[in-house]
Amino acid sequence: MLSASLLKNPIHALALGFGTGLVAKAPGTFGTLIGVGLYWLLSTLDLSLPFYIVVTVVCFLAGIWICQYTADALGVHDHPAIVWDEVVGYLITMTFAPNDWLWALMGFALFRLFDIWKPWPIRVIDRSVHGGFGIMFDDVLAGIYAAVVLALIAYILPAL
Repeated sequence: MLSASLLKNPIHALALGFGTGLVAKAPGTFGTLIGVGLYWLLSTLDLSLPFYIVVTVVCFLAGIWICQYTADALGVHDHPAIVWDEVVGYLITMTFAPNDWLWALMGFALFRLFDIWKPWPIRVIDRSVHGGFGIMFDDVLAGIYAAVVLALIAYILPAL
């Protein structure tokens, strides 16, 4: 069991999703909720798509270092408590989605599905790519998969 004292370090606090990664069951799911909150915060700012993408890319690039730093401190590659990757994966999921609570909920469900299921090549990357980049990249792919499904739903629904 990890100590909540880790949250005193701001880098660990980010990596551990402000403590959501410390929950005993389903830390990735709880960590994704931080992503939902960040997405809603960004959506209230009414950012242009290019600026939203820049924010997401910055979160990803920072996440490589944040996750590696915390993994090194914990002595475990991709410890389940590290959930910054879920935050960024969810932001990727929502990149092209309509700004609405129902879409946010569908994005949450789809991202969690792909993050847990890890269809090809996500599972291969999760097992073979290490370091901060490896921690982040499998969730980036899960976010892309979820974003594509959301885009297909958005495209198909008006046709029905």
